[in-house]
Amino acid sequence: MARDHLILSAFFFNPQGDHRMSWRHPRAPGREVLGFDYYRKLVQAAERARIDTIFVADHVSIWDSVKSGVAHYANARLEPLTLLSALAGVTRHIGLITTASSSYSEPYNVARLFASLDHISGGRASWNVVTSAMDEEARNFGRDGNIEHASRYQRAAEFLDIVKGLWDSWEDEALLFDKDTGYFADPDKVHVLDHRGAHFKVRGPLNVSRPPQGHPLIVQAGSSEDGKNFATAHADAHFAIFSTREDGIRYRQDINDRLARHGRRPESFKILPGILPIVAASEAEARDRQDYLQTLLPDRLGIDL
Repeated sequence: MARDHLILSAFFFNPQGDHRMSWRHPRAPGREVLGFDYYRKLVQAAERARIDTIFVADHVSIWDSVKSGVAHYANARLEPLTLLSALAGVTRHIGLITTASSSYSEPYNVARLFASLDHISGGRASWNVVTSAMDEEARNFGRDGNIEHASRYQRAAEFLDIVKGLWDSWEDEALLFDKDTGYFADPDKVHVLDHRGAHFKVRGPLNVSRPPQGHPLIVQAGSSEDGKNFATAHADAHFAIFSTREDGIRYRQDINDRLARHGRRPESFKILPGILPIVAASEAEARDRQDYLQTLLPDRLGIDL
C-alpha cells in the first residue's frame, strides 16, 4: 500500500454527477447512462488522465422515503459489478472499486464475484464493504427495518473473514492444467473452509481460483465509531468526508490511533477523502456554477425533506 503520491479516484454514485440534481443540468447525459458507451468514454478518459481508480458506489434500493424522491431523484443506475466487469475489458491500468453490502449479500457470492472481477481485470478489483444503513434496503430483503448498527458490523467482520478464507481456499499453485496426467488441480492445494459462526455457515472451497491479488483491495466507507473501528481492523483504505483541512488532519490522527491499537502502521492504510470539485476559470465562476446547481432542486423536494 505504500505510495509516494496522492491517490486520485474518480467517484460516482449518480452517473450524471454527485449533486442531487446534476441530471437536470443542460449538459448532463440522459438515457445514455443506462448504456455502456457512456461509461466506456468516461473511464477511458480517467485512465488517460492517470486517475488511479474509479469508485462506483451503490445501494440496493431507490430513494422513495419522501414522496417526491421517485419523481425527482435519479434512482435508475446500472448494477456496478456487471458494469465494472465490462469496463475491465476496455481499460488496462485503472483500479476498479465498487460496493457490495455485507448485510444483504452472501459471502460465497461476494467472494466469487470479486475473484472473477480480479481475474477479468488482471488484478484491479477492489471491494468497498458497506453494512447498508437504509430501511428501504432492508425491505427489499425480507426485513421490516435495518439490522441494529453494532450487529451490522459484527456480521460484516465475520462476512469479510469468510470471503478472505474463500479466496485463500485455492493456493496460488493449485491449478495444474496437466493434460498428460489428467490433473486439472492439485487436491492438496484446494481447501474446505468449513466456517461455522454466529451469522454464517459456509463450507467452501470457492469455485473460482485464487484472485491475482490474493485478496482484492478492501475499502470501507463509514465514519461512525463502529465504521472506523472496522476499517482500521480489516480494510486497506477508508473513504471519508470532512469539510476542512484541519478536520482532515484530526481525522487522520484518530485513524492512526485506532490503527496502532490493531498493531498496524499508518503507512499501511490510506484515507480517500471525498470532494465534489466544481471546475471553473475563477472562484467567482465556480460559485456561480454551484449556485446554479442549487436552483435545479425542485421546490417540492425541498418541502418533502
